Amino acid sequence: MQNHENSAPEENIENIENNTESANTTENTEKTDETSANPTLDAEAKIKELNERYLRLYSEFDNYRKRTVKEKSEIIKTAAEDVFKAILPVIDDLERAIKANEGVEDVNAVKEGLQLISNKLKNTIQNKGLTAFDSLGSVFNPDTMEAITHIPATSDEQKGKVIDELEKGYKLGDKVIRFAKVVVAQ
Repeated sequence: MQNHENSAPEENIENIENNTESANTTENTEKTDETSANPTLDAEAKIKELNERYLRLYSEFDNYRKRTVKEKSEIIKTAAEDVFKAILPVIDDLERAIKANEGVEDVNAVKEGLQLISNKLKNTIQNKGLTAFDSLGSVFNPDTMEAITHIPATSDEQKGKVIDELEKGYKLGDKVIRFAKVVVAQ
């Protein structure tokens, strides 16, 4: 009798497992029947999923755009900072020279001091990539020069060449940031 009693719970467990499996199978067949019977539900679910994916992607792109705009504006605000920091010592030198020259009677000392400050400024801007270019005696180039006036040439060799430079031209790297103002012989 004991064997019979022990086998009964095992049979009950097996029956429960079989019932659960058959219920799961029935649910799965009903779901596949629903989706196959109603393809619009499947299409709507797909559309909903694609819309959600699109919204996430759009949000990511919008955040990226906002972040890059912010980074660019910060770069623009601080772009000249290092140049100004490099020029500040030259300004300090000029201020000291002005104070020192108030009671000086020796003009040569003033000239020498101004020459030193000028050389320091030129070296500073050259280290930052700004270079002056000479145009005197060269053929007029409208890409780097601006003709202020034309005067008659004294010889055929001077025609089309720069005979006077009113303001030097400057390049930052390869880009002309100030055109040379010149007088051209015609």
